[in-house]
Amino acid sequence: MTTPDILLRELDARGILRLTLNDVARRNALSEAMLATLRVAFEEAGSDPAVRVIVLAANGPAFCAGHDLKEMTAGRAGGDGGKTYFAHVMFLCASVMQGIVNCPKPVIAEVTGVATAAGCQLVASCDLAIAADTAKFSTPGVHIGLFCSTPMVALSRNVADKHAMEMLLTGDMTSAVRAAEIGLVNRAVAPEALQDTVIEMACKIASKSSMTLATGKRAYYAQREMTLPEAYEYASGVMVDNMLAQDAREGIGAFIEKRAPEWQDA
Repeated sequence: MTTPDILLRELDARGILRLTLNDVARRNALSEAMLATLRVAFEEAGSDPAVRVIVLAANGPAFCAGHDLKEMTAGRAGGDGGKTYFAHVMFLCASVMQGIVNCPKPVIAEVTGVATAAGCQLVASCDLAIAADTAKFSTPGVHIGLFCSTPMVALSRNVADKHAMEMLLTGDMTSAVRAAEIGLVNRAVAPEALQDTVIEMACKIASKSSMTLATGKRAYYAQREMTLPEAYEYASGVMVDNMLAQDAREGIGAFIEKRAPEWQDA
């Protein structure tokens, strides 16, 4: 079952959808309910033409504390010691993270407080991330005998190997400033400037053709997994198809005619 109140949804007139983690008592942990709610939210946002950009934020002192370890421990009560339950939760978590990547709308994480373990994974899975300079990040599984293997997937695709391994092997907290230096977040700003900075970026992105953004986001993540020749062949085909699209014709025409484009999102 999902609990709607643990995730708040607010869509403004500019097409910016604000999803706010709101399970403050559990430090916005990725419980089964939170994961199920997030999965549906991103699926719905991806197919909603009114949504142009998604901001993922959080209420409370923690952005996200990762998996709910009390819930996970209770899962050991199953006849197989929890194996089936753990597999289910990992599958659900992976589907949420991939759902963010596969969502055709750009997703910006607005990070306050701490983002640990799968919470750090959540930040790394977003297309962009801006953090308050008081925020902190860690993959602390090694402290409790549980290597952060699934957070590792997103982390290793955002930061260089040495930085990722340092976080994974030590479990130490990483400051927001350091997170920006290693590429886990785009930038760290003063807490009072965070929301305005995120909205400024979201508005800039929302002003573009949604067709173009969806094309580019899909192509970016696809080519990243290819060899260089495969990537160029694939990207060349994407460019050809994009050039034939209505918004590309309009955008190029507007540039030549020195006027603002009128997007049809097609």
